[in-house]
Amino acid sequence: MHPLQCVLQAQRCLRWGPLASVSWLLLRTCRAHSGVRSSACPSPETRQEDGVWKDFSSRLATGPTFQHFLRSASVPQEKPSTPDVEDPPPYLTVDELLGRQRKVYLETYGCQMNVNDTEIAWSILQKSGYLRTSNLQEADVVLLVTCSIREKAEQTIWNRLHQLKSLKSKRLRSRVPLRIGILGCMAERLKEEILNREKTVDILAGPDAYRDLPRLLAVAESGQQAANVLLSLDETYADVVPVQTSPSATSAFVSIMRGCDNMCSYCIVPFTRGRERSRPVASILEEVRKLSEQGLKEVTLLGQNVNSFRDNSEVQFNNAVSTNLSRGFSTNYKAKQGGLRFAYLLDQVSRIDPEMRIRFTSPHPKDFPDEVLQLIHERDNICKQIHLPAQSGSSRVLEAMRRGYSRESYVELIHHIRESIPGVSLSSDFIAGFCGETEEDHLQTVSLLQEVQYNMGFLFAYSMRQKTRAYHRLKDDIPEEVKLRRLEELITVFREEATKANKTFVGCTQLVLVEGVSSRSFLGRLLGIFFASYHVCFSFFLLFQGSFFFSVLISSSFLKDIFVFSERISEKYFCSTFLETLLYVYF
Repeated sequence: MHPLQCVLQAQRCLRWGPLASVSWLLLRTCRAHSGVRSSACPSPETRQEDGVWKDFSSRLATGPTFQHFLRSASVPQEKPSTPDVEDPPPYLTVDELLGRQRKVYLETYGCQMNVNDTEIAWSILQKSGYLRTSNLQEADVVLLVTCSIREKAEQTIWNRLHQLKSLKSKRLRSRVPLRIGILGCMAERLKEEILNREKTVDILAGPDAYRDLPRLLAVAESGQQAANVLLSLDETYADVVPVQTSPSATSAFVSIMRGCDNMCSYCIVPFTRGRERSRPVASILEEVRKLSEQGLKEVTLLGQNVNSFRDNSEVQFNNAVSTNLSRGFSTNYKAKQGGLRFAYLLDQVSRIDPEMRIRFTSPHPKDFPDEVLQLIHERDNICKQIHLPAQSGSSRVLEAMRRGYSRESYVELIHHIRESIPGVSLSSDFIAGFCGETEEDHLQTVSLLQEVQYNMGFLFAYSMRQKTRAYHRLKDDIPEEVKLRRLEELITVFREEATKANKTFVGCTQLVLVEGVSSRSFLGRLLGIFFASYHVCFSFFLLFQGSFFFSVLISSSFLKDIFVFSERISEKYFCSTFLETLLYVYF
């Protein structure tokens, strides 16, 4: 076939669609270089082609000119401001994805990561046109950001749903129907049970599905239950700017990584939060920089295993260098190669604002190489406070927990940290009554508390979780009353040792970040926090105007009170006129 005929045949297929101009250029080129004269005796096919050519010419003559496109492009058309929404799925319209000024009430349970998740979820909903309310009675949507670390944490949510069911049933028919959602770890762990057991729940969103909240709520508006609990291998919400829930806050949480690869035998986190993945360093630095510009004075870097941070987004840093571990520690997974590590990130974050304090939680003891400890020692704005979850003082129990270290390695790390960072404040986690724990194992945990003298502690009785390695391979053979007795003994020892440790601050002057006016002291007292995470209550003679630092002399500290709750975190205060610290006890 002649080249001209090929072009014309293609032109008929294209009709006059978006590629018509390309075909027209091809047509001109072929006619210019063709050896066939247009005046040759036309065949029937040629006459048909001439008809197509004349039709195209007429269309071209009456169509828009190049100047028309220039004029249109020179005057940008202003679009009315609307909430940001992504392309809707086929079964929804853009309008259905919008919040239309509906009011959202958010409740947060559990760890600091859930606080940050609440801010992320609200940021996404706010961009879709929802409003935030602190009044439950006027809410159109109630979202509970939940925790699954232990059974009674989940029982708290079941009790709360029972209360909300009554509120939903009393809703006036003249108002928009109340929608209730479960977000976070409990939605991930108990998805089927929640939907089948609690018909009052309209939506479920796992920790990696917050971007899908507008769609889930839109589906719920049709009266259906909607759920997205898919875990992601790359979701970090790096491009979502969390909206601070307290405008007057002096500090903020910044999530740097999500998930956990440690697979400790007792822990549900890898099954509710997924595998480890880290945010790009650039996005973290940008968020911290914005918080500094807003006047915040303290930032806490967050992650389920925060010091195993590893950013692989920059190809040039994906070398073959293995991760450095603490001496005597090992991992349950193959050594990871390349990426920007936690020491680099901590260094860069601390340089943004020398007057902004930097904290991080929650770390794993295995990820404290010397470069991290040296950096904490050198930088004045990195708080000299380290959380080192031990979980047990028995090497046998630690092996059953798959922690990757022995008691001896852990104690050696404690000594090394105190040598590297003089005056460091230490805190830890402990589990009482883990599978197969003997009285001898328990006494070794007691002796570890006495040996280390932690300043702060998080203690709780073991609660077996489905899906964990312990659930499948171990037996929860410690009676509940024995767990509680051992927990009480750990609490008693902790109180004695922490009192001794905290007395070392008496007579010292500490730089205190003022958080506000104390609600538990006499009129005229400020509440602040210094590097060791201790809350300080002190008198002041200047008018308090926002967040700033005071240099305070610690006069005394003593044990005051303990409050124990079975459903939530309980607080134990070591406090006096000037100093109070916290112990969290889990039942």
